[in-house]
Amino acid sequence: MEETQAESTGKSRNTIENVSLWIEQFFNYKCYITLLTGCYSCQWQYGEWEKPELGSCCCSRKEQFFFLCLVTAFILSVLFLFVWVETSNEYNSFDWVVFLGTGCWFFWSILVLCAGGILTVYTSLLLLFGFLLLWERIELTLHTSHKVFIFLVIILCSFLLGVLNQFWKDKWLIAGLSLQIFAPFVHLSLITVMVIISWPLAICMAHLETEVKRRYMMDNYEHEILEKCNVFQRLRALQVTAGLSFLIILLCLYLMPLGIYSPCVLKKENLGPKPALFGHRGAPMLAPENTMMSFEKAVEFGVSGLETDIYVSVDHVPFLMHDYDLTRTTNIIEVLPSAASNHSSNFNWTFLSSLNAGQWFLKHKPFFGMKPLSEADQKRAGNQSIPQLSEFLELAKREEKIVLFDLFGPPPGHPLRNTFVRRVVRVILDSKIEQRLIFWLPGFDREYVKYMAPGFQHVGRLWSIEELTQKNISIINVDYKRLFYSGLRDYKKAKIYIHVYVINEPWLFSLAWCSNVNSVTTDNIELLSQLSHPLFFMMSALRVKEDEEHGTRHLSQILARVRVTVRIAAGSLVWPHFLRARSPRRRVRDLKPSNHRAIRLRLVHVLQTPGYYLLMWLFLDVASAIIIGVIFCYHWVKELRRERWLETTASADHLTDITENIDISHRKPEVAPDSVNLTAKNKKEFQGKKPTTQKS
Repeated sequence: MEETQAESTGKSRNTIENVSLWIEQFFNYKCYITLLTGCYSCQWQYGEWEKPELGSCCCSRKEQFFFLCLVTAFILSVLFLFVWVETSNEYNSFDWVVFLGTGCWFFWSILVLCAGGILTVYTSLLLLFGFLLLWERIELTLHTSHKVFIFLVIILCSFLLGVLNQFWKDKWLIAGLSLQIFAPFVHLSLITVMVIISWPLAICMAHLETEVKRRYMMDNYEHEILEKCNVFQRLRALQVTAGLSFLIILLCLYLMPLGIYSPCVLKKENLGPKPALFGHRGAPMLAPENTMMSFEKAVEFGVSGLETDIYVSVDHVPFLMHDYDLTRTTNIIEVLPSAASNHSSNFNWTFLSSLNAGQWFLKHKPFFGMKPLSEADQKRAGNQSIPQLSEFLELAKREEKIVLFDLFGPPPGHPLRNTFVRRVVRVILDSKIEQRLIFWLPGFDREYVKYMAPGFQHVGRLWSIEELTQKNISIINVDYKRLFYSGLRDYKKAKIYIHVYVINEPWLFSLAWCSNVNSVTTDNIELLSQLSHPLFFMMSALRVKEDEEHGTRHLSQILARVRVTVRIAAGSLVWPHFLRARSPRRRVRDLKPSNHRAIRLRLVHVLQTPGYYLLMWLFLDVASAIIIGVIFCYHWVKELRRERWLETTASADHLTDITENIDISHRKPEVAPDSVNLTAKNKKEFQGKKPTTQKS
């Protein structure tokens, strides 16, 4: 009796545990499905959806159209976000252009960046929910609000891309240049995504194969084909389409690097020296542009040259200013608002020298993410004024810095309308600065300049080699966006000194370094001056140096693990090689002396040869192909085992049914009364009875 009660208690406990596990599992699945349908269709109540069979469509034609619109919106938003992120070097110029049109200074570029990021995240999540619903074989029903937002995303992204293509076509050139540096990460990411996609794709392919076999073995196979529009061929077509598309994309990724040239794949001895830095209007991220404080800050960071812009006042005084009016960089709106829109050259020097040229910098902070200034620098910046050219030349002369400037002609009616070049040359000669330090860029009256100052180094634009030779010019000052697409090799072969502007991003500076550019103009002096090697050339050794009071002791090199990334670009490719030291902290800690001598880690970056790059590329392709092959084989074998197990289980069930039927047949049958001895009434009742059978 007690044993019976214990057994019943144990069974009840097991039943309760099984039910609780089932409830927990079912509840979690219900929450998962409710989340998907709620986010995609705004249906936040769980319902039993009838799952369509494999090979049939999971949504109506109308929903198929909206799903294609969702994919289009996703592609457009990703494209716009990619272009805008890669053009971060031009954010300040974009904000300046918008300021000229609106008169309001704001980080419009960051606002556009945030909007692009939000649109991309929205379409990505919605597309992910749609794919998960398709994976669960639940009918797609996109909510009306999502449909409206999708069309708005398509219209907005198309409009923004159209504006970029119409007014800033060179931004597309920046995106192409970025691929020369970042394409290896893109290529590695795409290979990784293909490996991840191969897992669910292999499951689907195996399920489709099993479904085809199951339908093929059905007794009414021919009838099913006629009734269901040849489901067998549709399943095969779906299987072939999915597998072939995946294979073609994978092969394209594998073969893209073939024959592609990149300036970043070169031998170590072919890497030129670090490009010289020219302060663009001084150091505009550290002080107000075109002020003496800005140029002095640039000198502190060891720049090789100073770049500025020159106008000439009505009383013949050359001064430093970039804009055509004084609205952005001075307080003229507060002092003389009626003349705020006048040309910068239409004022005399007495008035210009009285304007404040630093308060706007403290108020607007023209560069996003600027470091806060010290209290002393804030006070100094707030008291800056417009400098004369003579003050600027005195600083360059004292520090022996190269001078590069744009010279803007005065408007019609100005007293020096036709002779402003000669006035500027006279001021330069009067400053007694060495003529070799002057990079003469203006093209006006160049013959007069050559006659009066034969020591000036004349600078050309993006001209042909023949034109430069004819004018006896060996230096060019070009926009970096145009240079890399306009015969950089030819200029280097002709031994032309190449100066590019304006480069602020480290990856662009690294590209210029690898391309053997001689010098660059930059706003970001503080960051670029700290670079001791091009970025994305990964270290092949870690050299630890211990700096002591009387010398430096070299320690042994530490080899590292290799992580390879591949990048593909439209016309260029890079292979950086990551090598990380194994436990460098531990080794350095072991080397620390008891008197806390300073230990400095110095990374020695070695550029790999193109042959080594090719080897790493082949290794990556072969490794990913093997992994994908193993994934497909694993799921294929797993599905075959599952199919065999189901067949075995079905056979066992069928054998059990046969056994039970045999047992039933051996049971004692009911004895029917003799029809002869039955009365008419009993006979009728007997005929109306049905035999009772037990179903297993």
